[in-house]
Amino acid sequence: MAKDGHHGTTGNDDHDRGLLELAADFGDTADMTHSHDPACDVAHGEPHVKEAGRTLVAVFASPMAGHLLRFGVELGFRPILLEPDPARTLDGYTAEREPGDFLDGDADVVLTDHHRAEIGPILRDLLKCETRWIGIMGSARHTGPHVAALAELGVPEEEIARVHRPVGLNIGSQTPPEIALATLAGLIADRNDRPGGFSWASPAGGRPGQPSPG
Repeated sequence: MAKDGHHGTTGNDDHDRGLLELAADFGDTADMTHSHDPACDVAHGEPHVKEAGRTLVAVFASPMAGHLLRFGVELGFRPILLEPDPARTLDGYTAEREPGDFLDGDADVVLTDHHRAEIGPILRDLLKCETRWIGIMGSARHTGPHVAALAELGVPEEEIARVHRPVGLNIGSQTPPEIALATLAGLIADRNDRPGGFSWASPAGGRPGQPSPG
């Protein structure tokens, strides 16, 4: 509480005026006096309670899967590697060989290699599971090979359409770590019902957010 009885001010008129002018530059002075943004706590090192139960399933043992799962842990995901071929391994991970109970309503699934011959059968089986989101990596400039593979297996078009491609945010990513970062950012944006990018408009009916200073 400040000396003048108002929350969010310092009692120093000149200093408070400067803070309010800075807030006005970012489009909203109300938050300087009334609201609290949990993101500020995280920025100052205070722990954030991670969302419980969310799972990231990387399909196929690949360098990309390694980046996804490693970054995913830092973001609060439970990491699962799904690799149907026992001859293929990924250091640091014990692979699941077939779909299981880990594919629940809070699981995000990413196929990390669209060149694998198994994409049709494994996607067919994944689509039968209660997952939150399924996607396959690949260029947006071409039709994904999964479309024909699933059609040949008799999977209905509406089910095929559930498979997202491309995945992630468009940040011009080129390297495996950048692609993993873009993919995970896209998943978080989707979970939070946000568009991603630099637009800070809130979802329909919400209050517009402030632009980020950096």
